[in-house]
Amino acid sequence: MPSAPTIDTARYRFRSEDALADFATDDRGPFEDEDDARERLEEGRDRLGRLQHILHAHGDRGLLVVLQGMDASGKDEAIVHVTAAMDPQQCEATHFHAPTDREAPHGFLWQAFRSLPARGQIAVFNRSYYERVVGDRVHPDRLDDQHLPREIRQRAETGALWRDRLRQIADVERYLVENGIAVRKLLLHVSPEAQRERLIERTERPEKRWDFSMADVTDREHWDAFMDAYQDAMEATSTDAAPWYVVPADQKWYARAVVAAVVAEALEGLHDDCPNTPVQAARFSARPSA
Repeated sequence: MPSAPTIDTARYRFRSEDALADFATDDRGPFEDEDDARERLEEGRDRLGRLQHILHAHGDRGLLVVLQGMDASGKDEAIVHVTAAMDPQQCEATHFHAPTDREAPHGFLWQAFRSLPARGQIAVFNRSYYERVVGDRVHPDRLDDQHLPREIRQRAETGALWRDRLRQIADVERYLVENGIAVRKLLLHVSPEAQRERLIERTERPEKRWDFSMADVTDREHWDAFMDAYQDAMEATSTDAAPWYVVPADQKWYARAVVAAVVAEALEGLHDDCPNTPVQAARFSARPSA
């Protein structure tokens, strides 16, 4: 029986000269539907579990996965799919929220610093420090609670603040990569129509109503501003070492498959196989079986 078709992740790689608007939201790759992709989805999860064990066994590199996207783009589902096959002791998912009273007086990257992966580990960010150059740019009133010096606050009025922050983000990501932490960033690219259907579903299904917020509806009024902010952010920070991928997210099952493929390829690029030195091999073999 032939193996399931593979996903060409290169077609979703964002480069600085690309336009976000040119990336389709409804692409299904080589598959007709979710049933057609089921084998690939299962293979992808098994592959991730094996690669995570190899990463932990070596213990000299780590992986940071950043998931961004509009509300209802499927970030939660993608994270569950990617992490379900992994050892939770070595893979941690962090949901980023508006800065708390304790976090706000710190620099905008401080919240992320506390959740970065150690070597041998994987960290998945559900939203991230990119909210500070996307959400804050669309809603600049959020800066009022960040205890910024007046001269920095004024730079937001000219757009200079966002350029400053993007440069700082690129510097930090370069620092991570140069210290053995791979970085992969994925924008779950959903259409306004698909998002609308999902938001309506949240109001109609009792088990989903908790996840509905009027802020999601308000943000739809600023859709173009969000897309412009993501365009600028990805142009400034998508590098060979820390690339962005634009994941078609109108079909949640396909978004999950693409995210898993990107993460697996990143892990495969870190190590070829299990270590064979006595100490590392003993460490690997001592891991409990799944």
